[in-house]
Amino acid sequence: MNKPRVIKNYEKLDDEVLQQIKLHYPEGFVDALIRFTDINGQLSSALPFETEEKCYLIRMTKKEALVIIDDDDDYDDDGNLLDEARGEYKDRLDEDEDDDIEAADIDPSELIDDDDDDDDDVDVDVEAGDDES
Repeated sequence: MNKPRVIKNYEKLDDEVLQQIKLHYPEGFVDALIRFTDINGQLSSALPFETEEKCYLIRMTKKEALVIIDDDDDYDDDGNLLDEARGEYKDRLDEDEDDDIEAADIDPSELIDDDDDDDDDVDVDVEAGDDES
């Protein structure tokens, strides 16, 4: 599935997306800005950000990115996301994800745990990048 690509102003993003952006860019986003040519042929800069539903290009200049972080109480004087804000946003986003999970009507007595059979267990120690197949 191709996600829709959206160009949007920072001020027009909803709170959930803003929180996700802050968690993704906890040290500010000036260094993450990219340049692109918009549909009118104009050179622009934007912050790339992807959610499960959309791919965003969030319009902003370096100066605007600095002002956004400077004016945001969730960031400290050095432009880093405060631990308190980070924890609050993580908790809030985790709650939202849990809300999407539908409760199942399952009788626990009908469940069988196939992982209880220790005869089939094999310990595998594979480092990232190694392919032992």
